[in-house]
Amino acid sequence: MARLHDFGRSIFGRSKITSNLPTSPLALRIIGHLHLLGPIPHQALHKLSMRYGPLIHFFLGSVPCIVACSPETAKEILKIHETSFCDRPISATVDYLTYGSADFAFAPYGPYWKFMKKICMTQLLEIKRFMQLMLKKAKASEAVDVGRELIRLTNNVMSRMTMGQICSNNEEEADEVMNLNLDLQGFGKKMKEARKRFDTMMERIIKEQEETRKTNKETGRDDALNDLLDILLTVSEDESSEIKLTMENIKAFIMNIFSGGTDTSAITIESLAELINHPDIMNKAKEEIDVVVGKNRLETLRLHHAGPMSVRESTENCTINGYEIPAKTRVFINVWSIGRDPKHWEAPLEFRPERFIAEDGKSQLDVRGQHYHYIPFVSGRRACPGISLALHKKVNGGDGATVDMEEAPGLTLPRAHPLICVPAARLNPFLSLE
Repeated sequence: MARLHDFGRSIFGRSKITSNLPTSPLALRIIGHLHLLGPIPHQALHKLSMRYGPLIHFFLGSVPCIVACSPETAKEILKIHETSFCDRPISATVDYLTYGSADFAFAPYGPYWKFMKKICMTQLLEIKRFMQLMLKKAKASEAVDVGRELIRLTNNVMSRMTMGQICSNNEEEADEVMNLNLDLQGFGKKMKEARKRFDTMMERIIKEQEETRKTNKETGRDDALNDLLDILLTVSEDESSEIKLTMENIKAFIMNIFSGGTDTSAITIESLAELINHPDIMNKAKEEIDVVVGKNRLETLRLHHAGPMSVRESTENCTINGYEIPAKTRVFINVWSIGRDPKHWEAPLEFRPERFIAEDGKSQLDVRGQHYHYIPFVSGRRACPGISLALHKKVNGGDGATVDMEEAPGLTLPRAHPLICVPAARLNPFLSLE
C-alpha cells in the first residue's frame, strides 16, 4: 500500500508533501484518482476500502480528499472532530446554481446557517393524489412507473411546503418541473438553462406571494400564508432580524429544499422494491403493517440511502485514525459502505428487515446519527435537516416478479431501470378515496 508522499512527485512534479497522510492508491498525472471512481463512486470507494482500509486519501484532479468507509472513522470525523468538518466544499457549479453561494445547504457553518436551519424545520405531507392514482390503476390492473409518480408526489410536497402551491398542475407542467429538478444536478449548458427556468419560476411565485401579502395587509387580514416562502419574505422585511436575507438567499434556499428533497425522498420510498424480491418478507410486512406501519423502513435506509455519500471540508488541521488531515481537504463519508460493514452487520448484503426488531417489537437503533454504523441522515450539526419529513414518508408494497435493484450514476441514488408495477389496493385508507 503506497502512501501519497511516496509517489506525490509522480503526479504533480516536485512535492512538498511530507505529512503522515492516510494510505492511497496510485494516482495519475492531472486527473489524480478520477480513473478509479467509475460511474458510481460510492461503490468504487467501497471496493478500494477493502484493500486500503477504512480511511483513504485520494485526489479529484488536484483536489485533496479523504473518504471514511467505517463507522469508527465516521465517528472520528462527525463527532470527535466535528468542529473541524462543519463546512461543505464550494465549486463553480455550486456557486452558480446557488446564486453566489447564497443558499443554506452549502453555506459555511456560522450564524447565517444556524438561522436558516431554524426556518427549515417544518413538515407537510400530501399523498392523497398519489393514493387516488394508485387506486385507479389498481382497479384497471394497469402498470405504473412508480419512480416517476413518486418524484411527482415528492415534488408536490416540497412545492406546497416551501411556496404554498403546487407548481405542476397538469401533465405537461409536471414533466417540466421534474425535468427541472433533474437538470439542476447536471452540468454545462443544460444546468444553466435549468437555473434560468428555476429563476423565472421563482420570480413569478415571489411576485404572486408579495401581491397576496400586500392585499392581506391592506385589508387588515393578519392570517399568514404559513409556508416557507412567506416566512422567508417576512424575515427579509424585518429590519430587526439577526440576519438580513436577500432575494438571492431566498431563491437559493428554496432551491435547496425543492431540488434536494424531491428525488431523494422518492428514491428512498422506491427502494422498498426490495420487498418484491423477497416474497416471504413481503408477507411478514403485510401482516405487520396492519399493526405498525414502517418496520421495514430501517432496512431500506441501510441498503439504499438516498444520498450514498456525505461531503464536508476540513477547516483546520486535525488527526484522524492517527493520520494528519490538512485544512481544506474534501471529506467524504461513505454512508453506503458503512451500511454494509460486515463487522457491524450480519449478512450485510441480505435484505433482513427483522434485524432491527427487538423482542419488544421496537428498534434498538437511532436513525438520527447516534449509532455510527447506521447513519442514513449522517450525523452532527450538519446532518440532513429533512430527517423529520423523511421519516414520515410511507409506502406499501405488493407481490410481483423479481425487481432489478441496480444503481445508476447520480448525486443521489437513482435506479438504473424504472420500477414498473401494477398496484393492488388492500388498505382501507385507499378504498375510502373512491
